[in-house]
Amino acid sequence: MRLEIRNVSHTFGDLSVLNNVDFTVDSGDVVALIGPSGCGKSTLLQIVGGLLAPTSGQVFQRGLVPDGCLNPLTYVFQDFALLPWRTVEGNIRLVLSDHGLGRAEVDRRVDAVLEQTSLSEFRTAFPKQLSGGMRQRVGIARALAVSPAVLLMDEPLSALDAQTRSILMEEFVDLFQRTGITCIYVTHNLNEAVRLADRVIVLSRRPGEIKDVIEIPVPLTQRQEEGHGLSAIHDRMWQMIRHEAIQADKELANA
Repeated sequence: MRLEIRNVSHTFGDLSVLNNVDFTVDSGDVVALIGPSGCGKSTLLQIVGGLLAPTSGQVFQRGLVPDGCLNPLTYVFQDFALLPWRTVEGNIRLVLSDHGLGRAEVDRRVDAVLEQTSLSEFRTAFPKQLSGGMRQRVGIARALAVSPAVLLMDEPLSALDAQTRSILMEEFVDLFQRTGITCIYVTHNLNEAVRLADRVIVLSRRPGEIKDVIEIPVPLTQRQEEGHGLSAIHDRMWQMIRHEAIQADKELANA
């Protein structure tokens, strides 16, 4: 499914958050959104996902959704958003409960996503018994259970330690390659953007406007290797947002 974000602007009262944001996400693309704190990345993701109506502009969904898709646009959050009184399996089953599926189909979907995310042996565990990385795997499994056309990932690794982030990044690489799923990935972490995205959209300080769109020309499988100009791409992005990021941090500290 193709997404077209057309001239989207948004304000909260007198505060202008986004201004005339316009881009397209083709089917199978992974597009990262980066920019200084407060530049409207998460707000834009909410607009794309239909959780928030833009002040002006529109978001269009074009094309067909995958077979068996129950929810075309599906979120993965940074805080996991798991119900602590439900097991791993129970959290996944919850998102399948209102779709009129038979028990056999629900079982099939749950078993499939548990296997995809290496959680089969933890199906009866509760969230408090899992590490942060494992809890995020549950969030990903829950998202995949509805066979989404597009994943909307809002800083999914930001609450995790560096080692766990690296492990899950490689699992995301495998997921994107294996499924060909379309994804919009919000992050503050430039390494994540360079490692995972086909294209990086750089937003300015609030109100967020598109400063640049950077193509990552290296195949996902080759990005762990040295060279390929990836360091230069990383440095280029940092130079674009460095000054505004510093100013945004000062703004937040004085708020």
